[in-house]
Amino acid sequence: MANESNRQAELKRMVLCASCAGIQRNWRRAPGHAELVQLSSRKEERSDGDRGGHTVNVTSYRCDACGTRWEYENDKTNQQAGWSVVGQ
Repeated sequence: MANESNRQAELKRMVLCASCAGIQRNWRRAPGHAELVQLSSRKEERSDGDRGGHTVNVTSYRCDACGTRWEYENDKTNQQAGWSVVGQ
């Protein structure tokens, strides 16, 4: 729990450019912006509870304007997947 509190405090201190601040987080299919540079992509397993699991793509980006690092999770079964800030 302390690590999550520290992470949240770190994210609050970050200064996002106007374009990054406008990205709708945790909503699948929300657009990014033109200055996001794709860094890498990976596959991760997600649990579906009783039904087993499935694989999703997670793509990492960095903003050229402010340096914010983002991840976009493409999970068609989860409407709250999408953009999340992971650091700076």
